[in-house]
Amino acid sequence: MARWNGYIYAMTVLRLTCSTFYVDVRLLEIDGRWIASADTAAGPSLGLGDRAIDAVRGALEPFEGMVDELLATAPDAVLGS
Repeated sequence: MARWNGYIYAMTVLRLTCSTFYVDVRLLEIDGRWIASADTAAGPSLGLGDRAIDAVRGALEPFEGMVDELLATAPDAVLGS
């Protein structure tokens, strides 16, 4: 049974696009660290980091070769941290 501990975390949802597909990514900061989850055909891919960009890059690893194109569509305000 989950217990309410009084914390509320705001999750950011991104839809990153490239020339042939899009990827939905969820991004969350907890205690100064970032976790990102990207949808892949094989299931979710997770990334962790001290910065949002590091977590998102880690979550996008299954899309090697397309990561830079996907990140080019991310809002600067979200990934600038």
